[in-house]
Amino acid sequence: MHFAHEQEAQDFLASNPDIDLFELFILDANGVPRGKLLHREELLAVYRSGRPLPSTILGLSLAGEDVEDSGLVWDVGDVDCRAYPLAGSLVRLPWRKLPTGALQVSMHPQEGLPASVADPRHLLIRTIDRLVADGLHPVMACELEFYLLDERPDAHGRPQPALDTDGGRPIQTQVYGLRELEQIEPFLADLYAACKAQGIPARTAISEYAPGQVEITLEHGPALEAMDQAVRYKRLVKGVAHAHGMRACFMAKPFAEIAGTGLHMHVSLADAAGNNLFAAEDAAGTPLLRQAVGGMLASLLDSLLLFCPNANSYRRFQAHSYAPLALNWGVDNRTVSLRVPGGPAYTRHVEHRISGADANPYLAAAAILAGVHRGIRDRLDPGAPVEGNGYAQAKTLLPTDWLSALNALERSEWTRDAFGAEFLRVYLAVKRAEYRQFMSEVGEQDWRWYLNQA
Repeated sequence: MHFAHEQEAQDFLASNPDIDLFELFILDANGVPRGKLLHREELLAVYRSGRPLPSTILGLSLAGEDVEDSGLVWDVGDVDCRAYPLAGSLVRLPWRKLPTGALQVSMHPQEGLPASVADPRHLLIRTIDRLVADGLHPVMACELEFYLLDERPDAHGRPQPALDTDGGRPIQTQVYGLRELEQIEPFLADLYAACKAQGIPARTAISEYAPGQVEITLEHGPALEAMDQAVRYKRLVKGVAHAHGMRACFMAKPFAEIAGTGLHMHVSLADAAGNNLFAAEDAAGTPLLRQAVGGMLASLLDSLLLFCPNANSYRRFQAHSYAPLALNWGVDNRTVSLRVPGGPAYTRHVEHRISGADANPYLAAAAILAGVHRGIRDRLDPGAPVEGNGYAQAKTLLPTDWLSALNALERSEWTRDAFGAEFLRVYLAVKRAEYRQFMSEVGEQDWRWYLNQA
């Protein structure tokens, strides 16, 4: 585990004399950043000896409640666990009214016990290390879709698209529409400027299939670095949106009648010199690529909860919606779960289209790479790629409910070996607690369906 050197903080303080406050955050298994607000004079101590954080910080539900079954609450007395800063994570938050910096921390493997077993970044590191030990260096990139919503709900208390720059409320959209991007130009300008300032390689922006829906592509790179950037990018998008009076929403399916939001993850493997091991003139890639696809397909049902972690995640799976439905793959085909995009031979890779935008990038990447490794070790054959409409040809469908995915992860011997029993104990305890709470709530849909009919 390589943490940041104190010199990084000293250089930052010298270059930013106006900053007195720093947000220290760690990402929990749900992808929620949690932490503390530090003063300038506290910063260097974090780099020298870490910062104590309670063990419960990595055993909280999405609602921020302790999960006793995680083993990180009363069993360990909510003990302090030491976290250390990650290199390159100390940045300025340009959207804040008061000059503020931020740094991301991760639990120390030993000093951070017992919480370190639940740190999602550790799981990704272990998965990458196993691949690297076999001479395989994973390269990844993220495409994150999101909605720009008004911070104020509509007259019925429901979320609504943010106002355009001309003051109108978008009620329809043109996919790939340029006018739609022009209407959010002030937001995009500030977002790209903030990405540049933080060293996040944000690239192409496109208007998606619904009013206020946007996707921006991040540049590919070493898997851990790419996921670190995705985590910080997500915080950055929310911060810039808030500064513009908007809310950036990464729910998988915020509206029933229009498109859901996905996290498309691109993956390839390189050798030690950086050469793409999937590169081939054949559009279906090398035998190694096809084995990787076979492993991802074989592991998909067992690890689905890491791609689709919430009840709402499963509302996204609808036919002819560009969201995947089945265990299938194809070449330059957006109706399948695993797509090998076209392009020059040296760019050959796999686009994993399963995850919702609500997924934790570290956990989703770890599950993808563990599947890739499985396929290569076991030389798995993915079968022939789907041609044409993958929805119409679907044979084995993905579960469309949260509980099935929860049970599949808990029963799987493969995931226990791939992810570790200690991580799964905490993660499953958190998701079980969330499931029980979600199912115990009675709300508008229950009243609409049953109040007068049951």
